[in-house]
Amino acid sequence: MSTLTLYHCRDSRSLRPLWALEEMKLDYQLINMEFPPRFKFEGYLEINPLGTVPTLTDDSLTLTESTAICQYLVEKYHDTNISLSVEHPEYGNYLNWLHRSDATFTFPQTLILRYDRYESPTRLQPQVVEDYQKWFNSRIRCIETALENKDYLCANKFTIADICVGYALFLAKDINIDDKFGPNTQAYLSRLTAREGFKSANAKQLHLAKIF
Repeated sequence: MSTLTLYHCRDSRSLRPLWALEEMKLDYQLINMEFPPRFKFEGYLEINPLGTVPTLTDDSLTLTESTAICQYLVEKYHDTNISLSVEHPEYGNYLNWLHRSDATFTFPQTLILRYDRYESPTRLQPQVVEDYQKWFNSRIRCIETALENKDYLCANKFTIADICVGYALFLAKDINIDDKFGPNTQAYLSRLTAREGFKSANAKQLHLAKIF
């Protein structure tokens, strides 16, 4: 039996695999870290030279991309409850939402955070923040449309696609860029965060300092 270890910072993208692990009820070790771990967690750069979060180790394997970790977990551990098989007619749609969650939704959020909060005062870029806020708002409209008369994104069931997209919505709410969410999107986020898997994952990080 392999040993899973997840390195996590509060409300960061590592919440995606933490939530997946809780939904799957796998045995794993959680290493909670204050942000940024490359400065505050001794030896972290030896584990993940990028210095980013998350990091998941599974014996000798190391993974650093949040959506890839979620996909790895359901496929490696054969969890069919929150995944779709390649034979499923909605498998392509499921994969598209998985990758869209980070490449299209979380990407502009990182630029907004960097140039609104984390750069030095002389390097803050209000125009970048405004432009990528518009980018984010335009991209999330597809969620509102996809959820018309549906509770979840794919196959009428909760999957890791909902975890990965749901995290981007959770982050938007956390950093106050959720004012353009439509009613379907708002109800969807409330439905996701009411799940026991999410609540259990969230409870494991509340003692950490907020980073946003």
